Amino acid sequence: MYKIASKKALNPTVTQMEIVAPLVAKKAKPGQFIILRVDESGERIPLTVAGTDPEKGTVKIIFQIVGATTEKLNHRNEGESIQDFVGPLGVATHTEGIKKVCIVGGGVGCAIAMPVAQEFHRLGAEVTSIIGFRSKDLLILEDEFRACSDRLFVMTDDGSYARHGNVTVPLKEMLDAGERFDMIITIGPLIMMKFVTLTAKPFGVPVTVSMNPIMIDGTGMCGGCRLTLTQDGKHVTKFACVDGPDFNGYEVDFDEAMSRGRMYFDFERKAHEATCNLFRNA
Repeated sequence: MYKIASKKALNPTVTQMEIVAPLVAKKAKPGQFIILRVDESGERIPLTVAGTDPEKGTVKIIFQIVGATTEKLNHRNEGESIQDFVGPLGVATHTEGIKKVCIVGGGVGCAIAMPVAQEFHRLGAEVTSIIGFRSKDLLILEDEFRACSDRLFVMTDDGSYARHGNVTVPLKEMLDAGERFDMIITIGPLIMMKFVTLTAKPFGVPVTVSMNPIMIDGTGMCGGCRLTLTQDGKHVTKFACVDGPDFNGYEVDFDEAMSRGRMYFDFERKAHEATCNLFRNA
């Protein structure tokens, strides 16, 4: 069992927890993830490591309440425990040789982008961060990004806070003005990552995307997280849990990934509703 050391609501649908897991805290690096189960009968879900404190032996996770398992997890409180917490899994974000980086995060994906930005800042790179949300009410981690960024652009789709527009707007403005980056790293909804990649492509700037498709076992055996990449003119199958989650954005078949990601939408929604009703009637 893994104890919940702290719990904090970042907005109405996003929660931050610190989990006591000393071995994971000692080994985890930015870009890697864990797989957890809330209880013995629970499903396995992947969550990216949002930070670690090796001295305290804790791992920070940030999750959006969208399905049955995240609803159950959100009902666990500080001092209580969860069943399993396995990791670190996946390949850490590549940082070597990158001196000037642009981090583009969208929505709850900012929770994944934040430790990556913090790591580049720690290594002495010049960090430009762009974070986007649908509205002010959904804003998270602005202060944390500001602390580790040389420049920060905050965007809202509805204009309710900061600048009106999506994350590609300031990115294109900088690229059009002749600015270049060693790497653009984008983390968030698939459609956002697709258009960040398309925005950067005419300028030839390398783009890394963080793929978080359906995962079950986290070892590549189940095949649930498979992705299609185009490499040297050939279609290649990769697995996000062992080959990623980071991939070359120009190689990813985003349309296929989005289609597969919608397969269980109705099932997830119904399971979430059933779980909510269970807690309401408890």
